Amino acid sequence: METVDSRDVYTNAWMTVREDDIVRPDGSAGIYGVVDKPDYALVIAMDGDRLRLVNQYRYPLGLRRWEFPQGTAPDRAELPPLELAARELREETGLTAEHWVELGLIDVAAGMSSQRGRVFLASGLTEGAAELEHEEQDLISAWFSRGEFEELIAKGEVTDAQSLAAYALLLLHERSSG
Repeated sequence: METVDSRDVYTNAWMTVREDDIVRPDGSAGIYGVVDKPDYALVIAMDGDRLRLVNQYRYPLGLRRWEFPQGTAPDRAELPPLELAARELREETGLTAEHWVELGLIDVAAGMSSQRGRVFLASGLTEGAAELEHEEQDLISAWFSRGEFEELIAKGEVTDAQSLAAYALLLLHERSSG
């Protein structure tokens, strides 16, 4: 597929929506709408059998959701992924971690967005005060056992695709680590 032309149709500090004119392999013309957002980091903070989740209102859904700490911001687009992960964990939960393992990469919505996320496992945790951003003022965080977390998934209370994919990466990591 070849991009013939590209134009931004909407932009703000957090994202750009662009429309690309393309030529398909068979020579036919088409368009793609793409949402460009900075890459993000997601952190699975684990203390023994416990996982730290955050709960916040997700405006596009009109719902509060439980998920793993994650995020980015325009002013952090160039941060190394591990540094971004440590900042997000500290800001959203107050936790700092002594040990970090990168578990993998997640494409958020490859059919419409260029955004990608790095998933990290954080352990050797120390509690501290959260440093919530203005947009996160309603965010709360709490510990859940793995069984409780899986119950939340089964009951449809954890539906965040990135958190579900990250948990799958954790399970694969644990399986391969013995």
